[in-house]
Amino acid sequence: MVTEGGTPYARVTMSDHDAIPAAFSQRVGERLRAIRRQKRLSLHDVESASNQEFKASVLGAYERGERAISVLRLQRLARIYDVPVDQLLPDDGSEQRSRSAIEKGDKVAIDLGRLARMNGDQFGMLARYLRLIQVQRQDFNGRVLTVRNGDLMAIAALLGIELDDAANTLDELGLRFQPV
Repeated sequence: MVTEGGTPYARVTMSDHDAIPAAFSQRVGERLRAIRRQKRLSLHDVESASNQEFKASVLGAYERGERAISVLRLQRLARIYDVPVDQLLPDDGSEQRSRSAIEKGDKVAIDLGRLARMNGDQFGMLARYLRLIQVQRQDFNGRVLTVRNGDLMAIAALLGIELDDAANTLDELGLRFQPV
């Protein structure tokens, strides 16, 4: 145990098995580069935006996977890019991501007649969004519209709910079409 200013703390050391694998650094770098390019920023733009905290050469080394970026610097870079920190990390596939009803194979069909009878701004926005989908698909049966995963994500956002709750919320509102 080491003390600093009278406060004990454990010294952290990195053994070989704790070292960040080069392949992961490479994937982080690819993600950093992709986000920077999406933001239409050059390495020098980021250097300027960070008041020279992130030198273009160091940021380039991060992007090439030649250097590992610390969590604190990753957080500061996320602020510069105006994205959540987790968007700067690659999906490693180890986490089981929550799956929406559509991803599980269930189809979500919206009862358009029931929606037309509902009042409220969020239902008006939802109706307009679903009309756009109908026009795009040229699907004008007028009674039911089956939505895709991307559509369900937008519906969840319109209703102010989590994607995982979208199908259940549509059931609770009576908007999910139930064949007789």
